[in-house]
Amino acid sequence: MKRGADSDGDDGPKRSSKSLSFAVVCSSNQNRSMEVHNVMSQHGFRIRSFGTGQTVRLPGPALDKPNVYEFGNHTYDDIYKDLLAKDQNLYTQNGLLTMLDRNRKIKERPERFQDSKEQFDIIYTVESRVFDQALQALSERGSTTNAPVHVINLDIKDNHEQALRAGKDFLELSFRLEACEDLEDEIEAVLQKFEADTKQTVLHTLCHY
Repeated sequence: MKRGADSDGDDGPKRSSKSLSFAVVCSSNQNRSMEVHNVMSQHGFRIRSFGTGQTVRLPGPALDKPNVYEFGNHTYDDIYKDLLAKDQNLYTQNGLLTMLDRNRKIKERPERFQDSKEQFDIIYTVESRVFDQALQALSERGSTTNAPVHVINLDIKDNHEQALRAGKDFLELSFRLEACEDLEDEIEAVLQKFEADTKQTVLHTLCHY
């Protein structure tokens, strides 16, 4: 586990109220972050989701022909209808229409992390590149309130099966963090135990708003 300097299991029981606020961030706010958003919201966590990419990119008919959408300009429903019109069979078979149908039931549109001014107690990222982009965005925002935020990364491949795993892993970690009586004092021990239990590498950096 990497413990950065300050840079200015199973589903478990459902609970109705939580004290910590969470964000989960991937590249396009489509697959991994939305699966985690979905699972955590179902268990009563205060959760928001974002992407860090310049644009929303989804697989197209070929590797060099992705479907590209601007953050803020397209809802999940817009993207669903666009892909449905382009090639219903292709985007049904590769799971994109099912994913977008889930997404549009959770929130209106993909959101870019760099455009958000919200503050969170915990920010999850799903790959080291997104972790670095989130840290950069927080650094560029500057410190105004000195409120702590823990940025935590697990490396998750961007496919359906690994997104399902991410939902379960981040949910389990969230239950453990929520159970802390003093998050600042206990988080390192929680992350070390989580690493040992799941055999995953955790990146962790403390930042301040």
